[in-house]
Amino acid sequence: MLTEERQQSILDLLKEKEIVKTRDLMIKFDVSESTIRRDLQEMEEAGWLRRVHGGAKRIIKLESEPSMVEKSSKNLHEKKIVAKYAASLVLPGEFIYLDAGTTTLEMLPFLKEKKVHVITNSVQHASISIDLGLTTTMLGGSIRLTTKAAVSNQTIEQIKTCYFDKAFMGTNGIHENYGYTTADAEEAATKKAAMSQAQHVFILADDSKFNKVNFAKMGNLDEAIIITNQINKEVSQELRSQTVIKEVGK
Repeated sequence: MLTEERQQSILDLLKEKEIVKTRDLMIKFDVSESTIRRDLQEMEEAGWLRRVHGGAKRIIKLESEPSMVEKSSKNLHEKKIVAKYAASLVLPGEFIYLDAGTTTLEMLPFLKEKKVHVITNSVQHASISIDLGLTTTMLGGSIRLTTKAAVSNQTIEQIKTCYFDKAFMGTNGIHENYGYTTADAEEAATKKAAMSQAQHVFILADDSKFNKVNFAKMGNLDEAIIITNQINKEVSQELRSQTVIKEVGK
């Protein structure tokens, strides 16, 4: 079993129970204690767990992952405001990455006249982009049922061959200590790969995403500019100091 596969399995176990024990992991994966310790150290550094005596635990109570249908019905007005502003940043002819997500989906109608090239891992985004007459590249790989997005090693390898003028990303949570997080480790890895291939990265998030933490870290706060409808009073000065936040709802 590859290191990445073993670490994904450890994350899956943490979804089911709050704490995993080193001894149990050694038996389950038939590897040495030093191998498990190294895995847990790498995963802690990535912000996925916290090591404790004899094992590891989830770092925080996690937000659940709603389906695309559930997401699309929430805060729709705020998402449209954010999406319209984000689309205004796109220049004609640019190559842009649109991450799977309901806010990035709302960008597409505003891009119709810009003759951009859309690269996406989302089945839904690709379909609508094509219908709007935009040049579209759909990345391949295994499709997640909840998000209808390609997220796998195959997807990541394709992303590594691309270069984007701008990447527009969704996130499930924004937190001063844990950065940008999402509900699935493979999804997080795919998002991280896309962010690394873009000259400019924007996180599109309505105000409900702040001070939330999800399962897997996709990036640090300073790796992107946040576009949001409003910054509520609960957002700490520490979070604000780590990135640029563009408030577009006022």
